[in-house]
Amino acid sequence: MPAKSATALDADAPAAAGEAVGPLVRGVGVLRRLTEAGGTLSPSALERATGLARSTVDRITATLARMDYVRLDGRDVVLAPRVMELGNAYLAALRLPALLGAHADALADELDESVSLAVADLDGIRFIHQATRRRAMSVSFRIGDLLPAERTAPGPLFATQWTEPDWTRWRARRAADPTDATFPAVPSRQLPADDTAFPARVERARRDGWAVDDQLIEPGLVAVSVPVRHPGTGRVACVASVVSHTSRHSATDLHTTLLPRLRTAVAAMESELRTAAPPEPGPPPADLATWTTASKHQLGRDFVESLARGLTVPAAFGEGRSALSLSEVARATGLARATARRALLTHEHLGLVSARPDRTFTLTPRVLDLGFPPLSRTTLPRLAEPHLRALADRLHEPAALAVLTSDGTEIQYTAGAGASRVLTVHITVGARLPAAATSLGRVLLAGTASPEGALLPPLAEVRAQGYALVDEELESGLRSVAVPLRDRSGRVVAALNIATHAARRTLEDCVHEVLPALRTTAARIESELHTASRFTHIPTS
Repeated sequence: MPAKSATALDADAPAAAGEAVGPLVRGVGVLRRLTEAGGTLSPSALERATGLARSTVDRITATLARMDYVRLDGRDVVLAPRVMELGNAYLAALRLPALLGAHADALADELDESVSLAVADLDGIRFIHQATRRRAMSVSFRIGDLLPAERTAPGPLFATQWTEPDWTRWRARRAADPTDATFPAVPSRQLPADDTAFPARVERARRDGWAVDDQLIEPGLVAVSVPVRHPGTGRVACVASVVSHTSRHSATDLHTTLLPRLRTAVAAMESELRTAAPPEPGPPPADLATWTTASKHQLGRDFVESLARGLTVPAAFGEGRSALSLSEVARATGLARATARRALLTHEHLGLVSARPDRTFTLTPRVLDLGFPPLSRTTLPRLAEPHLRALADRLHEPAALAVLTSDGTEIQYTAGAGASRVLTVHITVGARLPAAATSLGRVLLAGTASPEGALLPPLAEVRAQGYALVDEELESGLRSVAVPLRDRSGRVVAALNIATHAARRTLEDCVHEVLPALRTTAARIESELHTASRFTHIPTS
């Protein structure tokens, strides 16, 4: 929906653009440019992409790094998983992924095709859930990707509800961007489209109650979509789509091969929406402003406090907190009412917040523009790598991440960071070792065994103490200590270790010096894993 005016805050408030917080506008711009670039840009590239002065770019990236929203990696600025908490706040407030995601996943398993859920974002559609198939040629759209409505199957279904101002906005956008160059998730058009085709598709969708995409995005890609309607209003809450390839299904046979099962799944989704209990609002974050003040005192002018305070506002929203008043936002963030008001006005100006007639505010799908798409396809090894490098540099010892193989007899290295020593352990990603003879394997065996099952004494000790220390069992002179990594449910999914030579560190050193550093690193990786995996699947290898 189009953003409403600022009058929900104050009857005589000036336009949002007039009171926008400049540093917040610029900081959001940096996050958007990083997102469009796939998550990584050099400061000089950010300078060119944003038109900001280099000193401004440096201050913004330093502030975002302090918030753990980006990582300064050599000469590059890299999006960090913590920035996904902004998109998580929107998805949690929306509730649709949590309520309907399992139905989409089950349909994907049944049909062996990719299934997606999308919501309307002005005259585009934005994905909020993806259940993809692992194939050599598969759909590469990500949660948060924005597509032009006219090149999709969900678009005509959403457009059945458009008003004349919506159509006017669509025509203006088509005239300004006839090749879809402003939609980085789709290939640009080689030739401008016929603008009469989409209204005709909308009328067919209105008549049929479903819609098809026949290779509008790129050759070979076809999809069929059905609307999921809100039980209270009857309006389209989201659209479910099954996406396939012309080697498996033609566009003309989608309505006979896939549509019946999709309709059954959508009926189950609508039933889920009707019977779902109202959400229990959890406690909102409190006193976020206190942290920003402390950071300003520590970093001085390199920390842009107005940017950091503005970015705390989306965190006030969430499950059971989908619509908040100005007072509720100020209370949740710890911001002064005037500061919260200007931040909300700025977010509204940027299209991230929508004001409602009842003087409350909601997050819009555009929040997913801020880092979510490139990070929604990350893996645990990729997430852990910078932390492994930092740990290896701190201890001057090699660090590694490993998982248990499916038969439980071996570990497989999935990531590692070496140390600059003459005598060191070389870690080869993909290599396997016997689980029982390694610290990584013992942590994994102890952590993945049934809590009710009996463990051999060595593994029972590992489970009790929360780490494994192996002394010269795999190889003479080799000592290693490992700790578990747990997912959001508390399940052990991987293990992290440091390997050293017996001549460099005693067993006491391993326990009193290495183990605390390992646990700190594991906690950081787990924190990012929990944030990244709230609405996305994060593979462990």
